[in-house]
Amino acid sequence: MSESSQLHISTFRRGVHPDEFKNLTCHLPSKTMPLPAEVFIPLQQHIGTPCEPLVEKGDLVKTGQKIADSSAFISSPIHASITGVVAAVAAFPHPLGAKVPMIHIKREGEEDEWELLSIPENWETTSREDLSKLVREAGIVGLGGAAFPTHVKMSPPADKPIDHFILNGCECEPFLTCDHRNMLEDTDHILKGMAIMMRILGIEQGIVGIESNKADAIATMEARVKELKLNFKIQPLKVKYPQGAEKMLIDAALGRKVPAGGLPMDVGVVVNNIATALAVYEAVVNGKPLIQRTLTVTGDAIKSPGNLIARVGTPFQVCVDACGGLNDETSQVFMGGPMMGLVQYDLQVPTLKATSGIVCMQSSQLKNTRHYPCIQCGTCVSVCPMNLVPTRLSRQVETAKYEDCREWGIFNCIECGSCAFVCPSGIPLVQWIRVGKAKSTEQQQKFKAQA
Repeated sequence: MSESSQLHISTFRRGVHPDEFKNLTCHLPSKTMPLPAEVFIPLQQHIGTPCEPLVEKGDLVKTGQKIADSSAFISSPIHASITGVVAAVAAFPHPLGAKVPMIHIKREGEEDEWELLSIPENWETTSREDLSKLVREAGIVGLGGAAFPTHVKMSPPADKPIDHFILNGCECEPFLTCDHRNMLEDTDHILKGMAIMMRILGIEQGIVGIESNKADAIATMEARVKELKLNFKIQPLKVKYPQGAEKMLIDAALGRKVPAGGLPMDVGVVVNNIATALAVYEAVVNGKPLIQRTLTVTGDAIKSPGNLIARVGTPFQVCVDACGGLNDETSQVFMGGPMMGLVQYDLQVPTLKATSGIVCMQSSQLKNTRHYPCIQCGTCVSVCPMNLVPTRLSRQVETAKYEDCREWGIFNCIECGSCAFVCPSGIPLVQWIRVGKAKSTEQQQKFKAQA
């Protein structure tokens, strides 16, 4: 779809237009990977309190068996993704760059032995509370990247009434196509998962937001919504980054502005990802906990890019090998897309619930890593979807003025990376902002401890 034909399609102010590179995999059907020989399952794959292990070395576990949990409300249980024996409960390398506690399971036998959840006979007549509990027991978190526990989103405070549910099918990050393939291959399951979440929330207004570069997904979803007689609206959206960020999506789809420091529920909206809806369906209808997901393995440094259905905890190397392996000229490997993803130093790290892709790139696709002084051009300000001043925030972090950072709204940054993408001086603006958030939080905690 041309830029001129998109002018009437909803969007948000500002943002950027990076090259998409989705043609590498958007036409390729998802392939289920063979069961991995071993998995490394972190005890925290979500925002909130880490889980405590329920198993120890030598224990036999079944696929779907709960192996870690927490009593905290903002947390999400962890399940075994293969049938086998617990080889260790110890610290292993994590995609975020440190060693963290994980449960290492080695597979035994050639087939899965499942431990399924107890499910209702008819979810349409099951109480909202019971459905929410089942979503929690399944260990479902937001699969768009944030990994916020889904049952928490489904439990808004009484003083924040919800009137709209938005299903996020934008997938605006370059290279990634797993949500696109899910919409084509699991259309009915996704729509039913959306209906289940809307029943939990007790609302009837549902919107599916999809960027207009996915015309086949829009047509497929529209056709099935009509045939299933669902009260959902399929909303085409302009192709622009970061259209899939919650606040941008709500603005584009409903014209509502989430206040600075606020959440979507502050404007009566709950947003969830396409893959999350599929996981909800699998849990409530089939009794399957979240132990696998679709992810995209792509880039100009991978020999045979594709979309894979992989078990949680599968080492990156296994996924890369399933797509033919890396080219000799490989320069960087990201977990996620190149805009918000994290560069990896070790391909033995495991896939997580929120791993939407593994992007492997040659140096020809990477920006020049040389940095120059800021030229005060204001380009970063002109593209920031949160109306921040990234260059000022960057300088404040460099000079350790963390209180000034807070006053200038550093915690309102969604870390989309648009500022760093357009900076002609190559300043790693979003990276400085991430450092500033961490340092500012650390400073606030010290102040509280002293008080």
